[in-house]
Amino acid sequence: MNENKNIIGKVIVITGASSGLGEATARLLSAQGATIVLGARRIERLEALIAELHHDGGKALALQTDVTDANQVKRLVDAAVQAYGRIDVMLNNAGLMPHSPLERLKIDDWNRTIDVNLKGVLYGIAAALPYMKQQQIGHIINVSSVAGHKVRPGSAVYAATKAAVLMISEGLRQEVKPYHIRTTVISPGAVATELPNSVTEPDIAANVRKLYEMGAIPADSFARAVAFAMSQPDDVDINEILFRPTSQEL
Repeated sequence: MNENKNIIGKVIVITGASSGLGEATARLLSAQGATIVLGARRIERLEALIAELHHDGGKALALQTDVTDANQVKRLVDAAVQAYGRIDVMLNNAGLMPHSPLERLKIDDWNRTIDVNLKGVLYGIAAALPYMKQQQIGHIINVSSVAGHKVRPGSAVYAATKAAVLMISEGLRQEVKPYHIRTTVISPGAVATELPNSVTEPDIAANVRKLYEMGAIPADSFARAVAFAMSQPDDVDINEILFRPTSQEL
């Protein structure tokens, strides 16, 4: 079996695609023959990535998208279907990680974390699910974290959103069985992305960066996990992938 058979020609929508996990996944899947539709807030970064994918012979388009706005996420998915006739995979990847101890009362950070990491995933599901039900096939991939399985001091709100993504993904898995839709939730450990830059507290940010500098693995480690889940035959549903750097204890 050609392991790329379930990647070639597939239309994949990726949020948070302007850097990190989303960008690496767009590159890998485009190289394997997928059609990529990218959403993120930084449109200039998206346009540069699109130009690169086109130069390498890929099919791709981009739309400026803020995942905290349900209408913008819907517009992104609608654009994919209008351009390419369908949506095969929805990768709800956008996320941020402004760690801080609860006692610092960083309420704005809490709200942003919930809006992006939790509501952003729900809005992605809301945008893609009607099309996938109609098609009677599709694949929704959500991004959790090692933090969704294990909380540490300073990560309570972030870990709560990522644990919620696990629960949403499992509830979704059970609900979409009649429509032949597959669901995967991927929980990365320390992967080299811009995520540590979203920490607003300087002392916490320094600790997070130190952890990442010691052992973070490249973003294409995540991209390969996405490709692995996608490339299975249609009757195989890879529901959860949890991975870390070999050196990561927590």
